[in-house]
Amino acid sequence: MQKKRVVDIVEELIVPFTEDKNLDLVDIEFVKEGQHRYLRVYLDKEGGLSLDDCQEASEYLSKKLDELDPIKESYFLEVSSPGIDRPLKRDKDFEKYKGELVEVRLYHPMDGQKIFEGKLLGLENNKIIIDIEKKGSISIPRDKVSLVKLLINFD
Repeated sequence: MQKKRVVDIVEELIVPFTEDKNLDLVDIEFVKEGQHRYLRVYLDKEGGLSLDDCQEASEYLSKKLDELDPIKESYFLEVSSPGIDRPLKRDKDFEKYKGELVEVRLYHPMDGQKIFEGKLLGLENNKIIIDIEKKGSISIPRDKVSLVKLLINFD
């Protein structure tokens, strides 16, 4: 049997909490930076995430991780908001942020470009559809995309 990835285990642990507290699980990262490992959990909610929300989620998750002990090496746990330029990862994100300005980054160039900006039209058949000003709409296969994030419009 293949070992479960840390992010999958953490997701299983945190989802009951997020559902109970009406929080959105945005992303989970387990990364090594320098000599240290970081377990980062990004949450959001309608009206914005408070410091108390982050603290409560951190305490809950820390207790669950201590009980299960799925991570053998030492790490730092961080629970926070994804910020205003949040990444869009889950199918529901593409529905929720339809009409918003996004940046789409690709692993490899498409039509000579690796970065596209436009209005998010949605997700259809596992393709991200955006409307690029003066060019029209384009469809980008999701498996070619390294990152989709909201753009901040200061106008």
